[in-house]
Amino acid sequence: MFGSKLTSRTRIFLLLCFVALLYVATKAVWAASPHAVTQTDIPNETKYGADGSKYVGDAACLSCHQKQGLSYLHTAHHLTSQVANKDSMLGSFQDGSNVLMIADPVHATAQPGLFFKMEKKDGGYYETAVTGWGTDLQSRTEKIDLITGSGVRGMTYLYWQGDRLFELPMSYWKDGHQWINSPGYEDGSANFSRPINPGCLECHATYIKPLSSDPVTNSYDRDSLITGTACETCHGPGADHIAKQKSGTATSVDQAILNPAKFSRYRQVDLCALCHNGIQREALAPAFSYVPGRPLSDYFRPIASEAADHPDVHGNQVGLLERSRCYRESQTMTCSTCHDVHAPERAAAAYSDRCLTCHKWQSCGAAKTIGEKIKANCIDCHMSLEATNVIVSETAGKEVRATMRNHWIKIYTTAHVP
Repeated sequence: MFGSKLTSRTRIFLLLCFVALLYVATKAVWAASPHAVTQTDIPNETKYGADGSKYVGDAACLSCHQKQGLSYLHTAHHLTSQVANKDSMLGSFQDGSNVLMIADPVHATAQPGLFFKMEKKDGGYYETAVTGWGTDLQSRTEKIDLITGSGVRGMTYLYWQGDRLFELPMSYWKDGHQWINSPGYEDGSANFSRPINPGCLECHATYIKPLSSDPVTNSYDRDSLITGTACETCHGPGADHIAKQKSGTATSVDQAILNPAKFSRYRQVDLCALCHNGIQREALAPAFSYVPGRPLSDYFRPIASEAADHPDVHGNQVGLLERSRCYRESQTMTCSTCHDVHAPERAAAAYSDRCLTCHKWQSCGAAKTIGEKIKANCIDCHMSLEATNVIVSETAGKEVRATMRNHWIKIYTTAHVP
């Protein structure tokens, strides 16, 4: 055979060449995979550890980054949690429109009556539940300390009990400007004991220090709280960066701060996926451990979803986007291709201009019917609104369910064509 005529030295040489080619090919495939980690993706974790000591808050960024910082203050990300005050509260606390009747307590029935009252008093905002029969009533009042939710769809309220944090039973819903049972609460109950664990806060706050390593703890260092999704959620703690700027020792490549624009495509998407990739996952590290630029798989293990064929739209934008042909056939598409994280969200139809950077409007089948005006709204047909099964409220026998934009970009046959 041909191989028998090769010398031992030649065989060794060919074997080494084959191994080298295999290495290069494997490296190329790995670099193109979602799991690839480039050197620029790997931050110095001694600087970006989740101990909270180097966080400075958004106000510290404004002196140098006014254009991005002032715009970012009005985004839903920045407002996703806030301290309760007159500037952050939505909903009416005025007599006549601050009571939600669940069951009339005046009439004696098998079940006690129940109503909730929202009040502004003593310089704060309060939530009261009143239950019982006739004049035999009992009540419980708690002060609203924190707000979660930017108000785009609604707000849910939290209260402190010492160093423990709990959810309140009454929420505000913007659609209809109404008070509702907090999503997931049993209709007809007044539950003040639902704990807020670190995993919840990881997507509604920049940082808070848990007082226990238990992943379901609700005990925290209250003074360590940094509300909202702040600049440092994506750029890392800013204390060292600011110190370098003030001392004049900063360089054009500042290793004391992270720039997600320099991450690989997959690490940029991972950063958004921290909160926008569903809840079907198992935490591998404590909340607030994630370091931007690291693979998210180092911190969470996916869990097979029961609705794998049709994932829920709540918090699952990245998973749905990754199913889209637009994403799969692109080498560069990320969440930032459409969304400017430093600016408030635009009206949904306005994002059609992003679609038209790749697609010709004339190629859409509906263009034959309605012509050029189709350019005004690609979104409602190809990213339709869909009800979520996660944010659902049962209030006095009435269901309130959030609708969200499906990020699985495709043709929806039931979509409304303008």
